[in-house]
Amino acid sequence: MMSPVKVHATLELFALIVVVFELAMKMRWLGCRTFIRHRRTLGKTIVLLVQFIEAIVVLVRQTSHVRVTRALRPIFLVDCHYSRAVRRNLRQIFQSLPPFIDILILLLFFMVIFAILGFYLFSPNRADPYFNTLENSLVSLFVLLTTANYPDVMMPSYSRNPWSCIFFIVYLSIELYFIMNLLLAVVFDTFNDIEKKKFKSLLLHKRTAIQHTYRLLASKKRPSGISYRHFEGLMRFYKPRMSAKERYLTFKTLNQSNTQLIRLKDFYNFYEVVGLKWKAKRSHEHWFDELPHTAFLIFKGINILVKSRVFQYWIYVVVAVNGIWILVDTFMLQGGNLISQNVPWSYIVFLTIYGVEVLLKITGLGPLEYFTSGWNLFDFSVTVFAFLGLMALAFNMEPFYFIVVLRPLQLLRLFKLKKRYRNVLDTMFELLPRMASLGLTLLIFYYSFSIFGMEFFAEVLFPNCCNTSTVAESYRWRNITIGNITIVEEGYYYLNNFDNIFNSFVTLFELTVVNNWYIIMEGVTSQTSHWARLYFMIFYIVTMVVLTIIVAFILDAFVFHMNYSRKNQDAEDEKGITLEKEILKEELLLILESCRQDCNIFEIAELQKMVSHLESNGQTSVLLLGRRSRTKSDLSMKMYQEEIQEWYEEHSQKQAEHQAEELLPSKKLCQHLGLRPRSQTIN
Repeated sequence: MMSPVKVHATLELFALIVVVFELAMKMRWLGCRTFIRHRRTLGKTIVLLVQFIEAIVVLVRQTSHVRVTRALRPIFLVDCHYSRAVRRNLRQIFQSLPPFIDILILLLFFMVIFAILGFYLFSPNRADPYFNTLENSLVSLFVLLTTANYPDVMMPSYSRNPWSCIFFIVYLSIELYFIMNLLLAVVFDTFNDIEKKKFKSLLLHKRTAIQHTYRLLASKKRPSGISYRHFEGLMRFYKPRMSAKERYLTFKTLNQSNTQLIRLKDFYNFYEVVGLKWKAKRSHEHWFDELPHTAFLIFKGINILVKSRVFQYWIYVVVAVNGIWILVDTFMLQGGNLISQNVPWSYIVFLTIYGVEVLLKITGLGPLEYFTSGWNLFDFSVTVFAFLGLMALAFNMEPFYFIVVLRPLQLLRLFKLKKRYRNVLDTMFELLPRMASLGLTLLIFYYSFSIFGMEFFAEVLFPNCCNTSTVAESYRWRNITIGNITIVEEGYYYLNNFDNIFNSFVTLFELTVVNNWYIIMEGVTSQTSHWARLYFMIFYIVTMVVLTIIVAFILDAFVFHMNYSRKNQDAEDEKGITLEKEILKEELLLILESCRQDCNIFEIAELQKMVSHLESNGQTSVLLLGRRSRTKSDLSMKMYQEEIQEWYEEHSQKQAEHQAEELLPSKKLCQHLGLRPRSQTIN
């Protein structure tokens, strides 16, 4: 039977072989020279080589050794097609480091000054263990920066001289309340500046790409624009899955001059138009317009009812009453079995009201309109979970009782009443995808520090492990017999260890929260070396960098969203980007004719269906609606619209200067040969 070490090393080798295959394919695609020049790929190759050698050594020796290089494994995850957001986060962290390091040096400088001052002031007090050496002074003030040991660190000196509190008050005022907030302000300003520069760079890069594409597609016969034939060839390469109908609609939307050619000024809107999803617009306003008159009147009345303010505010009142009822019920509960075996009548009443509301909205608005609203989806989900909770109570399904606890989520609907709350919630929902990538970035740092922790501090913490340290009580485990009763006094901090990856992650999260984190640090230090404190201090600084970036990102997104809301009061902005285009029957027939040769049967069937629908209804055209979600780039275009024109002018000047430098040698040659050079400037 294979040993665990051998199994682990074999599995690791198989995983590394997969990475080798991926790198080989990448080198074949890019070429050897480009592959070597790409720094991230080169670093990944070096890490792969080192870990490959280590895995083979482990297989040969049949025993493991200290392998801190495993902390570099996240590079395989970062250098992945699906980790673009993580790479962007890491790039922003490194870009924000220079100002962060400047303020960090200032913070550490004051810490050292106060440590020296504290050593001279408080070391004569033999009862004070926090400042008896310069090392302890530095460590105590570093922990004090996190407020984890306050006021404990002050009490020995305060007991002898009450005026000693001035030292700690001044230190915390400077370090915690001034420099730490200054650190956030500097990082936020840097982050905001990086975001703006990134948007500007991307915008000008797109503009340059459009100009270059225009020069390539504008033929010598028609230099004033791009024909549909050339545009269709571009789209077949740029977006192969786009249908013939969507290609034609994209061309027609860009062609604002209503000619046979797309001008350059219209072609600049390419990236905004190409992402639109086109669907035929409904000819009727409501889904029930074509129903019989009696049914139409009924559904029309329901539609008016669910859109009325009276109905909305009545539902808000019901939600508020439900929230108060849940609060009172919870307050009246005692310990033990908190879930009643009987279904409360209040649960049935409120669930019935929510169910009727959902049915009325679906029938009044129509399923399509109802389920395209985020808030409606939230209401529907909470109502469904409440119904499942009712089933769990009615049929005594204990494993599903947790669903009942989700009832208070209905209270979130009350935050729609105030605009500021809506802005906060909208910002929160917009941030969720990015927050997921930031969380993954933080987990990458957790993994690396977990590997270091497991290599150096595994199995050093256990009950009664730290009897000689100042935190011995937190690790003490003992039996105390009082009469016939034995009481176990247990300090649970020995559970915060680095014995495995799971325990390491939990311990690192506790260090991130910083409450009593010094107890873990001092426990490990008492069992290993004073140098172990560096691990915990470096981890705190690294997590402080990442968390500061996360806070700066949240602040930037919220401030950006609030400023945009002040500048744009249009309610239609919340619906995304929408455009309408009309296609004549003759145009559809031309698209269908050209599509028969190279389109799939589904595209042809869709076009034939549209043509048949027009012929059966005696119509000559069809109206199509293009829609896409609004991105941050769209919001930035509106926010910086005044500066964008200045960027364009500056960009045009740089292009003209660059082209002049390139044309200077050819101009001299042309003058020497008696020829006239051709101008290539595009504005």
